[in-house]
Amino acid sequence: MLSKRRLIQLVETPGIVNGWDDPRMPTISGLRRRGVPPAAIKLFVERTGVSKADNNIDYTVLEECVRESLDPLVPRAMAVLDPLKVTITNWPEGEVDQLEVPVHPKRPEMGTRMLPFGGTLYIERDDYSEEPPPKYFRLRPPTDEAPAPQVRLRFGYVISLHEVVRDADGRVTELKCTYDPETRAGAGAKVKGIIHWVSAAHALPARVRLYDRLFVTPSPGAGHADGDFLKDLNPDSLQELAGAVVEPSLASAALGDTYQFERTGYFAVDPDASEGDLVLNRVVTLRDTWAAKAAALPPVEVAEVVALLPEEVAAVEAQADAQAKEVRRLKDEGLGNKSPEVAAAVAELLRLKALLPES
Repeated sequence: MLSKRRLIQLVETPGIVNGWDDPRMPTISGLRRRGVPPAAIKLFVERTGVSKADNNIDYTVLEECVRESLDPLVPRAMAVLDPLKVTITNWPEGEVDQLEVPVHPKRPEMGTRMLPFGGTLYIERDDYSEEPPPKYFRLRPPTDEAPAPQVRLRFGYVISLHEVVRDADGRVTELKCTYDPETRAGAGAKVKGIIHWVSAAHALPARVRLYDRLFVTPSPGAGHADGDFLKDLNPDSLQELAGAVVEPSLASAALGDTYQFERTGYFAVDPDASEGDLVLNRVVTLRDTWAAKAAALPPVEVAEVVALLPEEVAAVEAQADAQAKEVRRLKDEGLGNKSPEVAAAVAELLRLKALLPES
């Protein structure tokens, strides 16, 4: 997708992208605005090499380079993108508990930050499910078997759900819970579910732009007789969330600042941001979200394996190395070999290794 003709077509066709610096564009200005650091681009070039021959590099390689570059450097923060109100009914009225938490879990030299905890919070809407799937350890409706489902609020307390409030249309608008004061900062009862949150009284509003891949296939246009690559545009390549909230430490966020939002991904401040109007771009998700999608696609039949040029071998080896790291990371997160994510990641790793010449 680095063809100048195709890039011009993307920019000049109305309704696709917003100029050359659109964060979905594979341009230097686009990558910079998205929040991709120079170190990630350099690492990507080192892994893929330079070739005069036409070559397709899986986008996963670039995403992995971005994660590796950002993970050890950027501060952590809490952000709720689709807020659901939680009221803690037994919380002392007017009291605020200031929780001291690390800026980075693996770099104590980066210091700590304060998280205010009060009687009204916001959690992600999908951290509550009316019909939870198997192995769902977050909040669910109370039942006779489990009258008070529990979850731990990260760095905070264990809460128990007792009442679900709905509006006239039946949509859940509020969860009423109680907290256990003996469970502060990881103490006390152990529960499987841990979720993030933001104090409602201290939350900062933010506009969040969830950028994703611009195309749904690795080779846009290749599956169409007319070669029209625009038929493979991803309709969900940009989602704008106007009602997100973030923790108060982001009050000083400035252009160029990047954060890892816990359980969500890496986000950078956009040039559109101004005082009182925080705008954040998703740089990359915490892990590859496209592996499971690729597993659902029908297999591509290959008539024969074409011998690779030496420079192409280096590029495929780099992709295989990045994919092997993705497999290890998924397993480190507790996903089993039978999970769709691991199965798809392993399948892609095997495909890449099959392209390499026998040593």
